Amino acid sequence: MGEPQTGAGARTHEVLGLLGFLLVATAQVSNMILARGVAGSVPPFSIAFFRWSIVALGLLPVVVMALREKPAALRGQWPGIALAGFLGMFICGGPVYVAGITTSAINLALIMALSPIVVLLFSFATGRESIARRQIIGMAVALAGALLIITKGQASVGPGLSTGDLLALLAMLGWAGYTLMQNRVGQGVSFLARIGLFAAAGALFSLPFAVHEIWQTPSAAFTGRAALVYLFAGLVPGLFAYAAYAFLGARFGAVSTSLSLYLGPVVSAALSILFLGEAPTIVHLIGGALSLGGMYLCLQAKPREAR
Repeated sequence: MGEPQTGAGARTHEVLGLLGFLLVATAQVSNMILARGVAGSVPPFSIAFFRWSIVALGLLPVVVMALREKPAALRGQWPGIALAGFLGMFICGGPVYVAGITTSAINLALIMALSPIVVLLFSFATGRESIARRQIIGMAVALAGALLIITKGQASVGPGLSTGDLLALLAMLGWAGYTLMQNRVGQGVSFLARIGLFAAAGALFSLPFAVHEIWQTPSAAFTGRAALVYLFAGLVPGLFAYAAYAFLGARFGAVSTSLSLYLGPVVSAALSILFLGEAPTIVHLIGGALSLGGMYLCLQAKPREAR
């Protein structure tokens, strides 16, 4: 009757929430496992195009319903929607699948997990937030961990740096930009309606590159295996991941749902061992501990609004 849950009920609620976060994290990092697993055998921008097309089509009823309820909700916001789709779906689409050719799924997950640090730095630089000493320490620790992972523990950056790591960095920066934008454009419609619009933009940006790939290597783009890859990318790290994240956000709150961010690299390591035979190295363990520990310090410190 509206009373707060206590005892066994509350514990069950917490366990179900943790399982939900674990499921979302698994769906999210499955995209990195996929990127490493196909490793260039399926054209990367074709995967991105079909992935975001499936997401856009799957969420089309939500978008149509939202626009019917509020026909003028998105007036003047289409450039922002296109930019969000470019950063979050295009930059974090094909380049991630290209990155999987030369870097590990664990590297991808750990580098992508740094995006909240970039968001915090940008917010500080633009005067949106002030940064506490604890957050400065956290950022320094997280960035040290990232540098260790990217250079693979070598003193010189050059020999340890792969094209895949650079592309992962690019994707991470794109995702940080998308994070800053996603709640500032399309505010008149629901979260899932915005995702549907961003996905459509991402598919359109990916289309010219996908057409080029299909023209160059039709035998790689149109196979039964490629079709399964497209379907998996669209359904698991696509529709399911976003819908489940929206559900958990509504049920547990955005801050609690961000737990999936911390679980991502851990789940990625487990799935890499299970499906790819890639065990984490000591560099991954130390760098990951530094990155995630630093992120924890940053995100636990309560931000203060500047002025």
